[in-house]
Amino acid sequence: MASRREITKKFAREYANANKTEKTQLLNALVETTGWHRDYARRAIRNAHARKGAARDRQRKPRPRKYSYDALVVLQEVWALSGQPSGKYLAAVMDDTLERLVRFRELGRVAARVSEEVLDELQSMSAATIDRYLKPHRDARYPHALGTTRPSHVLRWSIPTRTAMDGLPPGPGLYELDTVAHCGHTTKGEYLRTLTATDPVIGWTLIRGIRNNAHVNIRAGMDWIRKASRSRSRGWTSITEASS
Repeated sequence: MASRREITKKFAREYANANKTEKTQLLNALVETTGWHRDYARRAIRNAHARKGAARDRQRKPRPRKYSYDALVVLQEVWALSGQPSGKYLAAVMDDTLERLVRFRELGRVAARVSEEVLDELQSMSAATIDRYLKPHRDARYPHALGTTRPSHVLRWSIPTRTAMDGLPPGPGLYELDTVAHCGHTTKGEYLRTLTATDPVIGWTLIRGIRNNAHVNIRAGMDWIRKASRSRSRGWTSITEASS
C-alpha cells in the first residue's frame, strides 16, 4: 500500500500541470499500475497533490468513542447470548433482546454495568456501529485459520450454473456431485461433510452426510443417492400416472 501511495505522489506532480488528454493518459497508467477503480484513482491522485510530505508521515486523528465502555462490554455479552448474529440482525431485535435478558436476569457477569443510560446507548446503535465495535472481539474469538474452498467471485465465474440448454441430456438422471465441509473456522479435527447431488435438468437435489472424503464414505454416499433416486423416480411416476 505504501508503494502505491508513492507512485500516486509521483503521478500527482505531472497530473497537476497536464492538460485534459495528458491527465487521461496518466490516470489510465495509474489504474493499470495499482489496480484501483478509476474513480478511486482520480480521488487519490488529487489528494496526493494536496498532501505535503509522504503519506506514511501523516497521522489520522482517531475517531472519538461515541458510546461508553460499559455499553461496549454489555454489547459483547448480548451478542454472545443472541447467537452471535451480524449487526444488521442484532440491531433489528435489540429492544426485545435487551428486555428479555434484563427481565430474566441472564446478563450474568455484566449485569452490574447495566443501567438506563447503557440500555439507551445499545438501543440507539446502528448496524454498522455494532459491527465496528464487535469486530476486534469477533476476530479474537475466531482467528483466521486454514479453511476449505470458499465461494469467491473467481469461483462464481469459473463454475457457471448449468441448465438443460447447455448440452445436457434431454431428460433427468444425470447428477452433478460435490462435497461441502462443515468445518467452521478451522479444519482441525473431525467434522461433518455432506455429499450433494443435483440434477441440473429438473433441479432435484439430494444431500447425504458423510464422515470425510475417504473413498469408502464417498462410495457409500453415492450408493445411498442411487437408491434414493430410484425411490423418488418411482414416486414421481406414480404421481404422473395418477394425475393422467
